[in-house]
Amino acid sequence: MAFFQGRRAAASAALLAGSLLLAGCAATPGAPAGAGGGEPPATPGAHTSPSPAPAATSATATPSPSPTAPRPKELPRGGTELFPAYRLVGYSGHPLSPGLGRLGIGNLDERITEMETQGAAFAAGRKVLPVLELITVVVQAEPGPDGTYRTHTPDETIRQYLEAARRHDGILLLNIQPGRSSMTEEVKRLEKWLKEPDVGPALDPEWDITGEQLPGAVYGSTAGQEIEAIAAWLDGLVAREALPQKALVFHQVAVGVVPNEAAITEHPGVEVIKSADGIGSAVDKTEAYALLTAGLPASIRPGFKLFFEEDAAVGPLMTPSEVLALVPQPEYILYE
Repeated sequence: MAFFQGRRAAASAALLAGSLLLAGCAATPGAPAGAGGGEPPATPGAHTSPSPAPAATSATATPSPSPTAPRPKELPRGGTELFPAYRLVGYSGHPLSPGLGRLGIGNLDERITEMETQGAAFAAGRKVLPVLELITVVVQAEPGPDGTYRTHTPDETIRQYLEAARRHDGILLLNIQPGRSSMTEEVKRLEKWLKEPDVGPALDPEWDITGEQLPGAVYGSTAGQEIEAIAAWLDGLVAREALPQKALVFHQVAVGVVPNEAAITEHPGVEVIKSADGIGSAVDKTEAYALLTAGLPASIRPGFKLFFEEDAAVGPLMTPSEVLALVPQPEYILYE
């Protein structure tokens, strides 16, 4: 129990610190979606198709050919499928609160370079794909104007992180802590970003609370059926937009945080990843990982989360070789 109690105490402290720093990120009531920064940036390079030539005005102009299916876009470092070609290694955080993770500390490009150096030790025969996990829907200690206990990171911040990910051929995951809002609603609100070939969602079910619960006082939960519905919706988006596979991550700190994960099925355009969350010593984390991945369905890939400061406070931070020795071997390693 000490392992999970420590996680709850640390999470509550980060929540309170974050709510003070992120109060200015709240969306203006009644403002249209995307008012913070407009449309996402145009997808660069190989991710875009050339603009069509202007229509000819001559009576003898050759008719345009019949449209064909769009060519699938690729992942930043090539290909359209995540596994087994890649291992994902990332940092999480928010620029206005260093306490929410490494990705909010110092220069963003320096953090990504550090991440790539860190990630090389996890390759083990695969290519490493850097991941920027930006906390995009941020749980709050106060209910806010709409009573949802969450606020939205502005579009301009999302744009800055996406541009940084593209400078380093990485991907961006938009982390969602929904509070009393709906996980599904918050995912779909980000659709214009998820249409990009290098952007995916990351769900934080422990912050998915009901109208009777308070964030930080109890663990919330997101049912496997809802994650399955989100995966199916995302798979449809991938097919319509001719996108490469997307990672759909859900973080899990305790068994009850994601009830009925057996409802999650395989989808060709989506790789669902369970990231085993929680602070503790190497022994505690290894035991918790074994518990959370026992009987893991083939439709869900394993992931593992490390905390630079909190884990080190109760024992040495696990080394890459120790993480890679976990069974099953994690496909996504995230540092906070």
